[in-house]
Amino acid sequence: MPSENLRWETLQALKNSPKGKISFDPYWSERGEHILAGCKDVLSLSPHSAVILERLGSLPLQKSSFLSSSSRDSSPSPSEEIPASVSSTGSVSDINTRNVLLSAAPSLKNEREQTSNDEVKDENPEEDVSEVSSPASLPSISLLSPKAMETAGRIIRFEEEHREKAKLALRLRQEAQEKLVVSVANAESEQLKRFEELMELKQRQELQSMKDMMDRETKESMGRQEKLKEEQRHRMKILNLRLREAEQQRLREAELEKQRQTEGRERLRTLNTIQEEILQLNQLLEPSSKTRTELPAASISSYSTRGNQLCSQVSEVVRKTAEGEFPSVEDMTAAERALHEMRALIRLMQEEAAKAQEKKKKEEEQEEERRKQAELQAQQEAQKKATQAAKEKAQRKGLQNSAEDATLKWFKELQDSAARCTQSFEQLNSPKDAQTKKLKLELQKAATIPVSQIASNSGSQLREIFDKIDKLLSGRQVVSGGKSVSTSMHPQGLDFVGYKLAEKFVKQGEEEVASHHEAAFPIAVVASGVWELHPQVGDLILAHLHKKCPYAVPHYPPMKEGTPVEEYQRILGYRVDDSGVEGQDSFLKRMSGMIRLYAAIIQLRWPYGSKQAVAPHGLNHGWRWLAQMLNMEPLADITATLLFDFLEVCGNALMKQYQIQFWKLILLLKEEYFPRIEAVTSSGQMGSVIRLKQFLETSLQSRQISPPKGQLSSTFWRS
Repeated sequence: MPSENLRWETLQALKNSPKGKISFDPYWSERGEHILAGCKDVLSLSPHSAVILERLGSLPLQKSSFLSSSSRDSSPSPSEEIPASVSSTGSVSDINTRNVLLSAAPSLKNEREQTSNDEVKDENPEEDVSEVSSPASLPSISLLSPKAMETAGRIIRFEEEHREKAKLALRLRQEAQEKLVVSVANAESEQLKRFEELMELKQRQELQSMKDMMDRETKESMGRQEKLKEEQRHRMKILNLRLREAEQQRLREAELEKQRQTEGRERLRTLNTIQEEILQLNQLLEPSSKTRTELPAASISSYSTRGNQLCSQVSEVVRKTAEGEFPSVEDMTAAERALHEMRALIRLMQEEAAKAQEKKKKEEEQEEERRKQAELQAQQEAQKKATQAAKEKAQRKGLQNSAEDATLKWFKELQDSAARCTQSFEQLNSPKDAQTKKLKLELQKAATIPVSQIASNSGSQLREIFDKIDKLLSGRQVVSGGKSVSTSMHPQGLDFVGYKLAEKFVKQGEEEVASHHEAAFPIAVVASGVWELHPQVGDLILAHLHKKCPYAVPHYPPMKEGTPVEEYQRILGYRVDDSGVEGQDSFLKRMSGMIRLYAAIIQLRWPYGSKQAVAPHGLNHGWRWLAQMLNMEPLADITATLLFDFLEVCGNALMKQYQIQFWKLILLLKEEYFPRIEAVTSSGQMGSVIRLKQFLETSLQSRQISPPKGQLSSTFWRS
C-alpha cells in the first residue's frame, strides 16, 4: 500500500527531526484506538483547529496549494511526489492521506526551521520567549483533514508545552547553575582561606624555625663566648698560679736567706755560748785546795794544759767570725768537739776525785745498806703477815688472793712470748753501726707515729692510719718522715715493729686514755683491726698490758722473798725512779686508762674486716675478767676504781650480750662483794667506792646501763 508506505516514511521523517522526538505512547492499543484511526475517520474539523486558526488569524492568508509551497523550495519536496500517487487512486482515503501529507510537508519544513531556531534559542535563552510568541512564518495547513488538523494542533500544543517545559528546565538549570556557581565560589573562597591559612602557617613555621635557628646560633655563640671566657679564666688562673709560684719561690728564697741568717746568728750565739762554757769549765780545771788534796799534782797540770789548748782552739774559731761572717758548720763542729773534750776532761777529773772520795764514803754506804736491809726485812715480815692473814681470811670466806692457775699460766705464756720477741730483735735493738741505728729509728717512728695520731680522728682518717700500719706489718713500703721504710729491710724488722707497735698502743691507754676517756674507742678499734689481721701483735698488746697493769689479767702479784720493795712496787704497776714512787692518784689514773682501753678492745671490731671472722678478743674475755675479779679478795682503792671504769665502758655491751646472767652478776657485786670493798677501804680512799656504789644503784634501779661516752657511731665512720 503506497499510502501506508508514505505514511510510515513521513512518521519516520518526523521521528528523525529534532521536533519529532516525542515520547511514544505505548498504551494506544489499550485504549482501543486503531493505528490508522486518524486516516479512516470522516473528514471533519478538528477541535484543535481553533488554535491553528488563532495562530493564522493574525497573519495574511496564504495559499494552501502545494505548488506555492513547493515553488518556494528549490529542492523537490514530498508534496510534489504525492499528486502522482493520488491521481492514480482517486479514493477518499487517498485524498485524506494526501491532504495529511501535504499538510505535513510544510510542517516538516517548519520543523527544520524551528530546529535551527531552537538551536539559536538555546544559545540565546533570553530571546526565546519573544520568538515563541511571534514566529517568523507559519506554514499553510490544509483544512481538508480533521486528523491532520488535530495532529497539527497537537504538535503546536506539544511545542508550546515543550517550550514551557524547556523554559522551566532552563530556569531550573539557570538556578542550579547559579547555585553551583555560588557553591563553587564559596568552596573556592573556603579553599582560598585554607590556602591563605596554610601559607600563613608555613610563614609562621618558617618564622619559628628562623627564630629557633637564631636562638640556636645565639646559644652557640654564647656557648663559644662562655668557652672563650672559661679558657681566658683558665689561662688567668694558670698565670696567677705561675705568679703565685714565682712569688712563693721568691718568698722561699727570702725565707731561706732569712733562715740562713738566723742559723748563722744562732751558730754565732752557740759559738759564744760554747766559748763561755769552755772558759767556765777551764776555770774548774784550775787547782783548788780541794783538788790538791784529792788529786796528784801531775794529773792536775796535764788537765790544765789541755784545757788551755782547747780554749785557744775555740778562740781561734771566734777570731775568724770577728770580720762579720757567720761561723760555718765545720767551725761549729770543731768548737763542739772542743767543748765535748773539755767536758770529758772535767768528767775524768771528777771521776778521779770521786774515786778518791769513794773509799771515804764506802763505810757510810755500808752502814746505809745495813740499815736498808733491816728495814726491808721488817717490811717483808709485815707483808708475809698480811699475806698470811689475807689467805686465812679468804679461806674462811671462800675468796682467793691470786688468780686461777689457768689464768696465771696464760699470763706467764704471754710474758714468755714477749721476752722471746725481744730476744729475736736483739741485734736491731742494740745496733753496732750507724746505718742499722738509723733504720731502727725510722722503723720505730713508722710504728709509733700513726698510733699517736689516733686520739681524735674521724673514720676516714682512722682508715688511712690502719692501712698504713697494715702495710708496715705486711712488709710493704710506707712513707714516714718523708722517707720510705719497710720491715723487709732488716731480718728482725717485723718483730721489732710488732713489739714497738704493741708497746705504743698500751702507752696510749696509759697516757692518752687516762687523760681523755673518749679516746679509748678510736684507739681500741684500730688495735682490734690490727689484732684481727696480725694475731702476734695482739698477744704482744696483752703482754705489755699485763706487765704494766697486772690487774687486767686479773692478777695481784704476791711479794716473793728477797724481792726489794721498789722492785715489788714496779711489779704492782707503780712507776719508780730516782725521785721515788709515784703518787697514788697518778697510779690510779694510769691503771684506769689502761683498763678502759682493754674494755673498749673487748667490745669493738674493725668495721672493714671480714664479717665471717670471729672477734680476736671478744666479750667472753670481759665476762671472764669480771667473774675472776669477783672471785678474788678486793684491794683497797684499786679494785673499786677498776670495776667502775670497766663497767662504765663495757657494761652496756655485756648487758646486751648476757642479759639476765649479767644482772645476776651485778646483783652479786652489789650485795656481797661491795661490802668487802668497803671493809678494806679507809676513810681517805672512799671516792672510787662512792662512784662504784652510785653506778651499781642507778643501774639496778633502772635495769639499764647507758652506752659509754665517746662510743663510735655510724656518723663517725662517714666523717
